[in-house]
Amino acid sequence: MEEQVRECIEKLRPLLQRDGGDIELVSVEEGVVKVRLMGACCGCPMSQMTLKAVVEDTLKKEVPGVERVETV
Repeated sequence: MEEQVRECIEKLRPLLQRDGGDIELVSVEEGVVKVRLMGACCGCPMSQMTLKAVVEDTLKKEVPGVERVETV
């Protein structure tokens, strides 16, 4: 599962980088994906919406077993 999550995040990375942000996979544990938002995403008021509406939704659709995404 971790490799599938990593591949999906790599597909999403350009979307975040386009706005000056970035994302890093920290861990995958029992359906919970932990990521670190970086760059312009840090402190951005929209970052949690991006995390849920883009990152989490995409991972849930593309990787079986993903239950939620959290930031660390």
